[in-house]
Amino acid sequence: MDSRFANETLKTIYQRRSVRLFQDRPVDDGLLRTILDAANQAPSAHNQQSWKFVVIRGEKKVELARLVSGKTSDFPKPSASILRMAGRSIASAPVVIAVMNTGDLIEHGTELFKIDGELSSDFFRTMEIQSSAAAVENLLLAATSLGLGSVWLGILFLIKRDILEFLGEAQGEFMAVIPVGWPARESQSPKKRELEYVIKYL
Repeated sequence: MDSRFANETLKTIYQRRSVRLFQDRPVDDGLLRTILDAANQAPSAHNQQSWKFVVIRGEKKVELARLVSGKTSDFPKPSASILRMAGRSIASAPVVIAVMNTGDLIEHGTELFKIDGELSSDFFRTMEIQSSAAAVENLLLAATSLGLGSVWLGILFLIKRDILEFLGEAQGEFMAVIPVGWPARESQSPKKRELEYVIKYL
């Protein structure tokens, strides 16, 4: 038996794809809540769960797609092309989930660890990013396990201040924007590097 499919968790990991085009079909509130709850179960630094999920649908989603597409002229062609693609993915999806760091750990971390200055800020910011990234991966895998497609639009970090302002979230740091929906077509996974190239044994 192929070890990649030895259990449902491994099967889901290997089946996950970045889906950028979606069917015109809504995502049930129950399914949406399930994937958000899965994201909320991720490990986080000192269980601070310093993340927030913003669900965007309807006219607000259309406005977000316009915002992203409208920013393409501010960037060189390669970045502009990816931003344009991101705008199309947002427009296509029935629902978009924005994930951000709240800044709570950065604010209270000094009290927890008694670390001051620049080291403190960098340390806790990194821990918040790590925690939110784990939540995003949980969300992507949960969506895949339920037959939904999703894509992590990391390119939007280029316009994170605009995104935060749009979301009405002045505090914290933008982490990800994730369109979610029913895939419009089968998506192939890009070839991954051979494991031997990314492992070092000591």
